[in-house]
Amino acid sequence: MIRIGLLTSGGDCQALNATMRGVVKGLAANVDRLEVYGFMNGYKGLIYGDYRLLTAQDFSGILTRGGTIIGTSRQPFKLMREPDKNGLDKVEAMKQNYYKLRLDCLVILGGNGTQKTANLLREEGLNILHLPKTIDNDIWGTDMTFGFYSAINIATDAIDCIHTTAASHNRVFIVEIMGHKVGWLPLYAGIAGGADIILIPEIPYDINKVIEAIQARSRAGKGFTILAVAEGAISKEDAALSKKEFKKKMEERKHPSVSYELAESIQKLTGLEIRITVPGHTQRGGSPCPYDRILSTRLGSACAQLIMDGKFGYMVGIVNGKIKKIPLEESAGKLKTVPPDCQEIQEAKRIGISFGD
Repeated sequence: MIRIGLLTSGGDCQALNATMRGVVKGLAANVDRLEVYGFMNGYKGLIYGDYRLLTAQDFSGILTRGGTIIGTSRQPFKLMREPDKNGLDKVEAMKQNYYKLRLDCLVILGGNGTQKTANLLREEGLNILHLPKTIDNDIWGTDMTFGFYSAINIATDAIDCIHTTAASHNRVFIVEIMGHKVGWLPLYAGIAGGADIILIPEIPYDINKVIEAIQARSRAGKGFTILAVAEGAISKEDAALSKKEFKKKMEERKHPSVSYELAESIQKLTGLEIRITVPGHTQRGGSPCPYDRILSTRLGSACAQLIMDGKFGYMVGIVNGKIKKIPLEESAGKLKTVPPDCQEIQEAKRIGISFGD
């Protein structure tokens, strides 16, 4: 008999169900008896004992289904050691629910914050395995996270659709792509969608360089310009501020996001007509793309093998095309950012894409 717990935490993405399916099918085909407990709505379910016993039927037909069948929520890592409003010790409560169900392992699917709490539970003596989920592809130790390529498809499609209307009206269009701290998604979607300017958090932009790129296109007879802008894009001026100064400026900002601030600056300096498109949460929704279905199945299957082998305390990732187990203590708390001099950016600049620097 093997008893496992499943938990999905943080923002949802397209391949959570596909990954859980890979874990369960990998175990069910190789053990005599299996019990799977799904903790509802992320760590909240583990803290408050909200779970249900899942059956084989729950995992049938979910390979192509987005979201998560057991729900998710955000539980900040920095608050995990603080008692809840009723004085409950969250960490102790999670441990007690784990032991109450006599679990052999807890499989946790999530991003960076989720991983830090997973590592905390490992340090507390629980058998933990982590599967790297995020559309941002910013988890250290794995080349790819599931959800990333599905989000690229959606963000790229948004840029593709903007191309026709931008060309028809000779306008400047800003497409705001998710990526608060890291720019992998806007970088890849911007290149795939043929954006003329890509702005990411790792490369603070100079508004004058952005204007130069727009005007250079106009001189070349191009009637429109498309900018793929990360939601976390930042100007050089703002990047030079202290954290305290920047936080105060954000609190006083009149614009809902950087794209609107950028649009106002471009309009004032050029007189051009600007339009903004924000795909938003559509980037996290819908069915996983074929690549993510394959990646999720591989990660889930490898996770099942680790459980059968009794090997815990790892993240299951992919490095150079091969599935690898990465010690949680090595990965947790580290962010995989876009190197400003990486090959993707060098190649994009070579074909004329501006990064505002």
